[in-house]
Amino acid sequence: MNNIQQIVVLAYGLVSLVVTIRSIFQIWTKNNPFGQPNLLFWLGIFVWGDALVLGFFWCLVSLLCFLLNDWILFLLVISVFWIVRSYGEILYWINQQFSPIIRNPPQTLIGYRFFKNDSIWFIYQLFWQCLLVVSIVITIYLSWLWLGRL
Repeated sequence: MNNIQQIVVLAYGLVSLVVTIRSIFQIWTKNNPFGQPNLLFWLGIFVWGDALVLGFFWCLVSLLCFLLNDWILFLLVISVFWIVRSYGEILYWINQQFSPIIRNPPQTLIGYRFFKNDSIWFIYQLFWQCLLVVSIVITIYLSWLWLGRL
């Protein structure tokens, strides 16, 4: 890894550590596991419960990739993570569409001003399907690069 890549991996890990610590406070002190942290979607974090698990996960990934000095592995783990996360979100939004329990009222979702009813749920599902396709393609490419170096 070059210096910029090392800084990115370390920053990713440090941000994840801070997020993990903050999630512990939110969950155990404020009893807020379903609270929505702002701007952590890029880590796959949508609620504080996610932050506890994923913050710790990203700390470990960052530490491992930094110690192995492997930028491609770092990117590969991120792309594989987004395959798994996207698939889970697809299932979530499909289930929301057909469930009598409304956990995500349409009016609370980004994009509701364009899709002024529960059709926003299948828009979310389609977004995650597109992200799944992109993540699979990136994973294939990064796997080819990473395996080619072994």
